[in-house]
Amino acid sequence: MLALRTRFALVDGTFRPATVVLDGESVAAVLPEPPPGVDVEDLPDDVVLLPALVDTHVHINEPGRTEWEGFATATRAAAAGGVTTVVDMPLNSDPVTTTLAALEAKIAAAEGQLHVDVGLWGGVIPGNGPELAPMVAAGVFGFKCFTCPSGIDDFPHVTQADMRVAMRILGPLGVPLLVHAELELEGTNPYADASPRAYLRYLHARPRAWEDAAIAMTIALVRETGCRAHVVHLSSASALPMIKAAKGEGLPLTVETCPHYLCLTAEEVPDGDTAWKCAPPIREASNRELLWQGLAEGVIDFVISDHSPCVPALKLPERGDFLDAWGGIASLQLGLPNVWTEARRRGFALRDVVRWMSGGPAAFLGTERRIAAGARADLVAFAPEADVTVSAAAILHRHKLTPYLGKRVSGEVRGTWMRGERVTGEVARGRILRRGIA
Repeated sequence: MLALRTRFALVDGTFRPATVVLDGESVAAVLPEPPPGVDVEDLPDDVVLLPALVDTHVHINEPGRTEWEGFATATRAAAAGGVTTVVDMPLNSDPVTTTLAALEAKIAAAEGQLHVDVGLWGGVIPGNGPELAPMVAAGVFGFKCFTCPSGIDDFPHVTQADMRVAMRILGPLGVPLLVHAELELEGTNPYADASPRAYLRYLHARPRAWEDAAIAMTIALVRETGCRAHVVHLSSASALPMIKAAKGEGLPLTVETCPHYLCLTAEEVPDGDTAWKCAPPIREASNRELLWQGLAEGVIDFVISDHSPCVPALKLPERGDFLDAWGGIASLQLGLPNVWTEARRRGFALRDVVRWMSGGPAAFLGTERRIAAGARADLVAFAPEADVTVSAAAILHRHKLTPYLGKRVSGEVRGTWMRGERVTGEVARGRILRRGIA
């Protein structure tokens, strides 16, 4: 047994002195002082002990595109960021995870490489309805679809009719449909004649109206089918009223947003710097503040990374072309300090950040993260007052390309424990998680 003694642990929503006793994979007790005969590790005075984070939206890309990212590098980076559970998206791996055979190939590829625990999402594409129930039986947590082109030819987007078919299958199975919510609508881009290096041209090429229309369609299908739905990476604050109304109606709808929509703004994106490109795009500062309000009100359920890296060449750094560059933000390791930095500026407490990045996504998976007797011993030591500049040398993602390079943030992860043992990045102790075991 090991006891972690700290001046501040987040226990039952309150920070207080505590000794957290670990026994095997669980917390044995939370006590004022260590019991006799137990090894004690005293945490530094500037550190607080928190439940570890859960990130339900990560593109690991293995097998098939491991040069973009892979299980080993992604899970090391996750642990360095205080994340002990991630759930991998069904693209951009090759094969994409839209069949039982592809799911089995992904599980095989992960063997011996995991430094944190990894769950898996399946994918819904046109015509793969017969694959869904077998994949649920194999342990996937749910399924993701796109309502617009995904960027990967073998993961085509779905129509409203395709979604209806899938939701009628998934509803009785008790798993959610995750929706990349953008519907391509006709419209005029006021910056259509600007250089492709101009961020405003890209921003207005994917307006909030696209998201709003897809979310309205999703809500209507939830009402019709009763299937749980989850809107991924919400960037459009103008969708918040309809989301709030749907929740008030009692519909089984949940919503996530990402650090890049809470921490970054369109006004600060340098023209030609395609490391900032993602879809939906990073929007204006006024939109960002409304997303924070949506978090405060509980309309947005939680915050995840949407870590979506690629090889740097696909970002077209020489051309700086926002229209043709690959979209995706790499940030799996950086979420906690980034979100805490912006949250504290707005008067939020660290317990709020923990709720958004640990408790919320854990509950979405049907589990929990807390510091209490009997809980899973997944913990993170975090120094909230540390003043840190994000550097390439510290990043453990396979590629260092991220818009956060050089950004000064508050907070630093000083240690991560998964199932009672400190994660060092040297021994791969992670497991593939199945639905119901997270």
